[in-house]
Amino acid sequence: MKTIEIDRIDGKARLGRLSTGHGQIDTPVFMPVGTQGVVKAMTHLQLKDLGVKMILANAYHLYLRPGDELIKRMGGLHRFCGWDGAMLTDSGGYQIFSLGVLREIKEDGVLFQSHIDGSRHFLTPEKMVHVQENIGADVAMCLDECVSYPSTSEYTRDSVELTTRWAKRCLQAKTDSPQKLFGIIQGGFYPELRIRSAHDILALDFDGFAIGGLSVGEPKSLMWDMVDTVIDLMPADKPRYMMGIGLPEDLLEGVKRGIDMFDCIIPTRFARNGSLFTWDGRINIKNARFTEDKGPIDEECSCYTCRTYSRAYLRHLVVSHELTSFYLNTVHNVHFYMELMRRVRDALENGTFGAFYHDFKLRYEGGESDDRCSVCNG
Repeated sequence: MKTIEIDRIDGKARLGRLSTGHGQIDTPVFMPVGTQGVVKAMTHLQLKDLGVKMILANAYHLYLRPGDELIKRMGGLHRFCGWDGAMLTDSGGYQIFSLGVLREIKEDGVLFQSHIDGSRHFLTPEKMVHVQENIGADVAMCLDECVSYPSTSEYTRDSVELTTRWAKRCLQAKTDSPQKLFGIIQGGFYPELRIRSAHDILALDFDGFAIGGLSVGEPKSLMWDMVDTVIDLMPADKPRYMMGIGLPEDLLEGVKRGIDMFDCIIPTRFARNGSLFTWDGRINIKNARFTEDKGPIDEECSCYTCRTYSRAYLRHLVVSHELTSFYLNTVHNVHFYMELMRRVRDALENGTFGAFYHDFKLRYEGGESDDRCSVCNG
């Protein structure tokens, strides 16, 4: 069975269905991030009510706590956390990269110090495949090296070669588990190295492919240049995943280029900080102008928060540091993202994605924005 079936193409944008062990997922799809097996401030029941079909968890964090062996004994992560939808686990390459001086990259793997208790660990590509098979997500990611921005061409070249060798070892380590395994294209911000990585990784028999190593501090125009460099090299019959990208305008840019899958902490992290998405742009509910605003976050939104509460009340909760604000704001932001992707898919189905893209950007750019928050790895 193919991992993805593409039903319609509009320009380069693709409408399809991703096959997983927990059902088919309509694509393009946005996956809320549940690093520890839970999306912060949400229950799984609420996620399902909002239309979430697939979430992302992080193998690095789950390996450290509570441990992949414990999760396996508990019947796998789906049973352990009570989520019966689809799930993808990131190998933690970005998180290990973020440790900086607390980690050392070797040919065999990565030696690092736990951010939790300072204990030392050594993870190899084979170990990360084993860890993710214990966790039991529907889709697993290879261990890769994510280089910083900027990095020299010499270091980036060596990193590309290492990521390819690790990818081959990941494939060799995979058992007959039904879990899908995706390879990751790296190459930093050098077009020739992106192309080299793409050729090397795409030559391997992975179930899908991701574009990694972006949103690490580079200008957004450079990020899209790197996507444009490799997207046409990626096979049409396998899923295309852009890792860690999640502002609404970026989702549309990715879809326009032919990306099928996205994840990001933006909708949930922003919600906890009072930054809320509307069809007219993003607002900061903490602003004083909402002190006596009787309206909902967004007049067009049908989520529980917008049906029930005013902007004034939500502002009161945030500035009063009430934990309930985390929940109510997250409900709204996740609903917005699910509705955005539903409208994207409807536009693709109807052959009107180009018009939808234009109209959305024209309207959305009228709201508040903060380009410092344009990346969301972590």
